[in-house]
Amino acid sequence: MGRKRRSLPLIENIEITDVAAEGKAIAKVDNKVIFITQVVPGDIVDIQVTKKRKSFMEAIPVKFHKYSDIRVEAFCKHFGVCGGCKWQNLPYSEQLKYKHQQVIDNLERIAKVELPEIDNILPSDKTQFYRNKLEFTFSNKRWLTKDEINTEEKLDRNNALGFHVPKIWDKIVDIEKCYLQGDPSNAIRNEIRDYADENNLSYFDLRKQQGFLRNLIIRTSTTNELMVIMVFFYEDKKLIDGLLNHVAAKFPEITSLMYIVNSKANDSITDQEVILFQGNDHIFEQMEDLKFKIGPKSFYQTNSEQAYNLYSKAREFADLTGNEVVYDLYTGTGTIANFVAKKAKKVVGIEYVPEAIEDAQVNSEINQIDNTLFFAGDMRKILVPEFIAEHGTPDVIITDPPRAGMHPDVVQTILQANPVKIVYVSCNPATQARDISLLDQNYKVSKVQPVDMFPHTYHVENIVLLDHR
Repeated sequence: MGRKRRSLPLIENIEITDVAAEGKAIAKVDNKVIFITQVVPGDIVDIQVTKKRKSFMEAIPVKFHKYSDIRVEAFCKHFGVCGGCKWQNLPYSEQLKYKHQQVIDNLERIAKVELPEIDNILPSDKTQFYRNKLEFTFSNKRWLTKDEINTEEKLDRNNALGFHVPKIWDKIVDIEKCYLQGDPSNAIRNEIRDYADENNLSYFDLRKQQGFLRNLIIRTSTTNELMVIMVFFYEDKKLIDGLLNHVAAKFPEITSLMYIVNSKANDSITDQEVILFQGNDHIFEQMEDLKFKIGPKSFYQTNSEQAYNLYSKAREFADLTGNEVVYDLYTGTGTIANFVAKKAKKVVGIEYVPEAIEDAQVNSEINQIDNTLFFAGDMRKILVPEFIAEHGTPDVIITDPPRAGMHPDVVQTILQANPVKIVYVSCNPATQARDISLLDQNYKVSKVQPVDMFPHTYHVENIVLLDHR
């Protein structure tokens, strides 16, 4: 017989005391930390424990006895079910305070280095409709609310077009209005869903790997261009033409309409052919006097306006005079590299994705920048002493790695390259702090600037200037 599962306790009248990672909050009972969702500091609640471990527990609120004085009403009807915008119930000023502290805590506890006074976090001017890219998923298994589950009435639809439910990979929240991306994003998504239902187009079944409609990607830009990418599971020209012609007619403002047929087991499109249906195969972003070409697979910071503040601060930290050789590691589509190029002697950009490097080269060309070089490949294999000997020892290294941070081999090569300064841009202060601890033998932290790129989430971007000791 299997081991009998222990019932998990209901704990009453618990005060929430602090904010934790991943949008959760903290309470303590008998010196044991409890991580709780959908609450804010100051709430007094009854909680149902959902996971019990030796050093911590996880729980959900089941009854509120007192609402915190700082709590605000969530503006989105999908709050608490959809995985995004988990801090809607916190005032924006409080979100900034906790993000700022998150940066300090990581640098103090993980990096364990001497720190200067840390500048106040840069807030985002927009706290709604700030994203330039959203990806939606079609599913024939819509996430049902408690009321729908308990009703005896027959449900009129099981299909959904929206976002994944956290930790439930095959359930999708059917999104009516998303506050992340501006017009006409919501209208396009809802129109496509209505057309699909009216024409009996099959939604994807994630478990069985069958169905026609798979994903929808919408990209907007500050230049008022609009890209829409439909992803289908299999080729059916009649159905594809019917849907895309309908979308094009309904939304003539779309400047780039494309589609992909992805029959793989996963949703990644990096290795898939993108087929142009109508318009251009790209859109442009504008930053100062620079234009950046954005293709369907291109990476670009998803908060365009705040990206400018982020890159401006990184350029300020680099303090270039025009005589420096700059290496831009994890350059993506060369945004930072091209952004600082006019103030540098030479910029060398390195990135893993070949298509991104092609975009980076194009971005230099269209902006008439002739002092950049870009290379595609594994950072560990490209950034080696022989490469540095060929292309010049960097005076400044700007690095903007993915959430996992830099590989220890890359950190070691940076130490060997011995630049005068390093500007480290990070979307994960924890891995940034880990890498800084490795660089500490030769570099001191001179400046720290947190930047809020994603309001109503627990994510925070951070820029650190490291000067040679």
